[in-house]
Amino acid sequence: QVQLVESGGGLVQAGGSLRLSCAASGRTFYDMGWFRQAPGKEREYVARITRSATITDYSDSVKGRFTISRDNAKNTVYLQMNSLKPEDTAVYLCAAVAYPDIWSEKAQDYDYWGQGTQVTVSS
Repeated sequence: QVQLVESGGGLVQAGGSLRLSCAASGRTFYDMGWFRQAPGKEREYVARITRSATITDYSDSVKGRFTISRDNAKNTVYLQMNSLKPEDTAVYLCAAVAYPDIWSEKAQDYDYWGQGTQVTVSS
């Protein structure tokens, strides 16, 4: 049974840091990514990483502040978030691709999704 389970969200002051984790199980996952969605807004791409973890990519809004990584021995992907801003407040969702060489920032290209974890940044 395929599962993606996020953890690590919470309330943090502007300028602070959080590390999100996504525990994946049930199959081999190729590209993995993080998305976020705030109330009244479209789901927004945040970051992605290849199976080998040799290539990463970030949206312009988080570049230089967030770092995506993965540990395939633990079947876990991470999102380290530093210098958090109130506009980072959203539900953060972990996503995975079931096939190799997709490499996309489009939500519709991801096959599996976690339940989401809330991140709230206060000013």
